[in-house]
Amino acid sequence: MRVGVDVGGTKAEAVAIDAAGSIAARVRLATGWGPDAVVRTIVAAVDALGTDAGIDTASVRSVGIGIPGQVDAATGRVTHAVNLGVDALDLAAAVEPALGVPVRVENDVKAAAVGAYALHGGSGAMAYLNIGTGVAAGIVIDGRLWRGAHGTAGEVGHVPIDPRGPLCRCGQRGCIESFAGGGAIAQRWGRPGALPVRDVFDAAEAGDPLARELRAGLAVGVAAAVGVLILTADVDVVVLGGGLTALGDRMLADVTAQLAANAAASPFLRSLRLDERVELLPAGSPAAALGAALIGAARDPEEVLTHG
Repeated sequence: MRVGVDVGGTKAEAVAIDAAGSIAARVRLATGWGPDAVVRTIVAAVDALGTDAGIDTASVRSVGIGIPGQVDAATGRVTHAVNLGVDALDLAAAVEPALGVPVRVENDVKAAAVGAYALHGGSGAMAYLNIGTGVAAGIVIDGRLWRGAHGTAGEVGHVPIDPRGPLCRCGQRGCIESFAGGGAIAQRWGRPGALPVRDVFDAAEAGDPLARELRAGLAVGVAAAVGVLILTADVDVVVLGGGLTALGDRMLADVTAQLAANAAASPFLRSLRLDERVELLPAGSPAAALGAALIGAARDPEEVLTHG
């Protein structure tokens, strides 16, 4: 068995993968706050695969962890995971003694990219674009996760697309994330609600001018990110995931229409068929936990991750 744990700001999800590569068990539990609580959450999630899902935990041979923040994949050290109350944590070193198996740690979006690639069929080149509170991507080419020279490959959220656009949390103006990030949209919407971006879509359909502007901006931002990923990495497909994709075809239709509009005046862009090279991750897919399990089982961080 190979186990993967996706540690989110409010919940952690763990999966166990059997020798055939199938998901044999899946559990969820609340995430604790702060370094010690995060470690306890991960250990509890692995234990729950045995107590709640009936997995023989003695058969577990590796554990991979996907977690927000900056991750040194070589050492398992996590920094700036602010949504978890973690400033710096040697996560692999903290978890391995409790689990008694090798542990690898990766940024959650990169882990989700590996999982999405496997779910998509595990061939060719794919980018996974996470649209949640922020916007970031992971790129997998021929089964290998592309991290880049400094681990920042895929940080498309902070590519500026409008110098007069909204102020981004990174300090620039008009970044993709300032248009398409859920946090930025909720801040600009400024109205209370459990699901602000869904409220924006509903209000836009009812004719609210601000909501229509924000909804259009989301499509512009996501379309720009898709374009950047295809034009720079020439991936076969961009798979959209993250919390905002719960909007489903309502969002995807906006994005594909924007991509088609962008290409209307450009024979070059039309030849790339950008609007045909974007799709949604199936709802409920445990991409990040699955990817973490595959990364945890890899013999070294650079080997082919999504096969075997």
